[in-house]
Amino acid sequence: MYRRIKAVKDTYITNKIIRNSFRATDANVGEAASLDVFKLYAENAISGETNPVELSRLLVKFDLDELRSLTGSILDITSPSFKCTLKLYDVYGGQTLPSNFKLIAFPLSRSFDEGVGRDVQKFQDIDAANFLTASITGESASTWFASGANKEGLLDADDIDIIASGNLHDDNGVVNLFSTQTFSNGTEDMSVDVTTVISGVLAGQIPDHGFRISFSGTQETDQVTRFVKRFGSRHGSDPSNHPSLIVKFSDTVQDHTEAFFFNLSGSIFLNSFERGSYADVVSGSALTRITGEDSLVYRLQTGSFTKLVTASQHTVGTQFVTGVYSASFAIDSFNTTVITQSVTVADFVRDSGSINFDAFWESLDGTVGFLTSSLKIKTLPATSFDNDETRYIANVTNIKESYPQGRKVRARFVIFNAEEKVNAVKVPLYRTSDILTHCHYRIRDANSDAILVPFDTVDNSTLMSTDSDGMYFDFFTQDLDLGRTYAFDVLIIDKGIQQVFKNVGGKFRIE
Repeated sequence: MYRRIKAVKDTYITNKIIRNSFRATDANVGEAASLDVFKLYAENAISGETNPVELSRLLVKFDLDELRSLTGSILDITSPSFKCTLKLYDVYGGQTLPSNFKLIAFPLSRSFDEGVGRDVQKFQDIDAANFLTASITGESASTWFASGANKEGLLDADDIDIIASGNLHDDNGVVNLFSTQTFSNGTEDMSVDVTTVISGVLAGQIPDHGFRISFSGTQETDQVTRFVKRFGSRHGSDPSNHPSLIVKFSDTVQDHTEAFFFNLSGSIFLNSFERGSYADVVSGSALTRITGEDSLVYRLQTGSFTKLVTASQHTVGTQFVTGVYSASFAIDSFNTTVITQSVTVADFVRDSGSINFDAFWESLDGTVGFLTSSLKIKTLPATSFDNDETRYIANVTNIKESYPQGRKVRARFVIFNAEEKVNAVKVPLYRTSDILTHCHYRIRDANSDAILVPFDTVDNSTLMSTDSDGMYFDFFTQDLDLGRTYAFDVLIIDKGIQQVFKNVGGKFRIE
């Protein structure tokens, strides 16, 4: 699962000196097209101050409800594969640019209003948030505890603006909750790991108010001017530059029914439905739901050979998934168990290269059957030394021309060996897809070629799932930009060779 969560609020707050006479501490730029980070040292004059410092700080908030709806089902925030990255995108336009600086992101302890200000020249639009006020409710202003949202402290303190550290009630004790990034050239995007903070927010341990981003440490107070680092805001014209929270999680489910091999462990899955919805299977006259670990049996049989495998309800992290069960096992091709008339498993494998087993999903005591099917187990392929890549034909078969936002869409990917001969028949031919377990998808803007979802071969958040019909993956239209047209690219890794297929399945639009 790869999610691109969009910002729902962003702005920057400043105490900039205006016309050498006053500071714009009540100014709001909530609808500005960019998020500007700057620090000025003794660049302007103001009465009563020697070498005055002017600065700005960014505020950004993401809608985490999209993630909350997935926790407890397909998302496990305690998994090592769960990773969150706060992304801000540089919009350098030829302006003066600082270099060799560090930015720091703190979780906010207080909520802020974005406001509707746009004036980034004279800073004359008055609204919250600003350098003094976080938000306004009715006629009541909620001010920062320290101007510029600058009162920091421990998690759960009730008089702070930003949270520097805290105890998240695990074995790690008090941990830092801020993230930093050094910018060497000044043109880099901001990309910082905020997994700990987002996990804490989703677990209800950290308030969900977003982040404050500023120069780090003494870079706000030293005698150096840093003007101006500029990121795209959510009000900018180019949606690819809007602030994003990138969420990655490996939720791939790979069923090996059509690709099971001797001497190699594989997994077999059972799905159970009631009137179109996932539901746990029932057993006995009391209609007891079958749940949990080691709760049923997968039995393989051919002739006098029988293998029993204890199966369990499928889990995502520690969460059991309703209506999904799995069994993982391997069968030794050198097994000397007799199948029939003194012929062993090893004999069958040697002579035919495969064995067809009858397969049964049953209750633990074997008295109730849930599904009867078959499983063909084959020998692992071996060929003469060959460095050539397989020539494949690939397609995404079920993509529509357009989708509304707010949908979870399951895309079905099929792939065929172009060199494989298919016997002609008179009836319409349905060709079963090859099963490849190392396929990744990518989502690309069809017009600009900007990559919205990249191939992720490290954390496997874009690794496709497999079942008896081929490969599939889910994408979320909420993460894509309204009015844009997109295309799928597919990366397959087969026999150690990478192949990329572009524009697979046609283009689609978000409307």
